[in-house]
Order: sequence, then C-alpha cells, then structure tokens
Amino acid sequence: MQLEIVEDRVGDTLILAPVDRVDSSVARDFEEFVSNRLAEGNTSLVVDFARLGFISSAGMRVLLLAAKKLRAGGGSLLLCGMRDSIREIFSISGFDRIITICNSREEALAYEA
Repeated sequence: MQLEIVEDRVGDTLILAPVDRVDSSVARDFEEFVSNRLAEGNTSLVVDFARLGFISSAGMRVLLLAAKKLRAGGGSLLLCGMRDSIREIFSISGFDRIITICNSREEALAYEA
C-alpha cells in the first residue's frame, strides 16, 4: 500500500488530507512526510480526515508527536472532517483532549484565525 496525501495551503496554514488509510504499513512514510513539512517551517497545520477511512494507533502516534512539536514551537495542529468511527477512537483514547478536533475544514481554518 502506498501513502497518498493531498496538500493544500490557505494563508499560513498547511492542510494535509491523507487518503484511504494510515495504518502500520504506511505510518513510517506518514511520519516522514509530516516531519518534512514541519522541518520546512510550517507551524500551522490542519489534517483533514474527509478522505480517510481508517487510522491505526501508529498513525495516531505521528499526529501526537507533530502536535507536541508544534505546540513546543508556538504552532498548532488541528484535525477535521473525521468520520464518526474515527472520532470515537480519538475520544476513547483521549486524543481529543490533546489535539483539537473540528467538524470541518472551514471550522478548522476559522479556529486558526
């Protein structure tokens, strides 16, 4: 399986939209991709789950590491567009208390402003 991420930018905010699945088979690629974007100096990041059907704990770990790194540097990570099943996993695991989750991309971008 190959990792596919659609990138977009609105102002200073980088939007990453992973497609299909982020599981253990692509988690390392996902981590490298996100790390590279942070190394480029991006400090405002939105991850849009609208096209994502599944994320494993390995994928969630990548988001947690990115959130911590961004927060330490005064940046932010927001998640949006989650299916109910994925949002429930984030809630049960407590990730929704660590990373802000918005309903839509528009809401996330407004939150950033």
